[in-house]
Amino acid sequence: MRYLFSILFSCIFLCSYSQDDNPEITQGVFYKLSIAGTLTTNEDIDLSDEYNDNLFEFNALFFNAGVGYQFDSRTSIGFNFEYANHRREGLLFFPAYLSFRYNIIKNDDNVFLRGSYGKLLNIDRSFESGNLYKLGAGYQIFDSDYRNSFLIGVDFTRKRFGFRQLDAISSVSVFLEFQFF
Repeated sequence: MRYLFSILFSCIFLCSYSQDDNPEITQGVFYKLSIAGTLTTNEDIDLSDEYNDNLFEFNALFFNAGVGYQFDSRTSIGFNFEYANHRREGLLFFPAYLSFRYNIIKNDDNVFLRGSYGKLLNIDRSFESGNLYKLGAGYQIFDSDYRNSFLIGVDFTRKRFGFRQLDAISSVSVFLEFQFF
């Protein structure tokens, strides 16, 4: 595992210095930071109370960091680490996963589909181990010089964990990501 990280970071370092100063990026190494959350209805809400709580509350929060390679203006792959906290269920996950993104509509801004597969790492006793599957769709908005972008969208995530991976949790989350070259 240590060698994999060394090779990955060496490739990132070499590729980042080999890029030219072309303002529009169609291929190369990119970095990504993300936050996502799942919403659920508040079970403790009392509509007759004038000091009522919010109708919706966050059930889970996800923080993600990744590095990837964009092959052309439509396709890219990425390697991601994520911290996932499912508050209501009291579960913590730390997945490492590969993702594939394809822009189905390529314009000034892009509409994309993506899929991911990875492992839930057991980095501590409080983190579950198992598998992760993701499917998502979203919209990519570029900055003025088409180098960096914001991605917004929805992901469906399925985590299988526990003894012989018989336990599972599924969620639909809304994400906001920042991608930069």
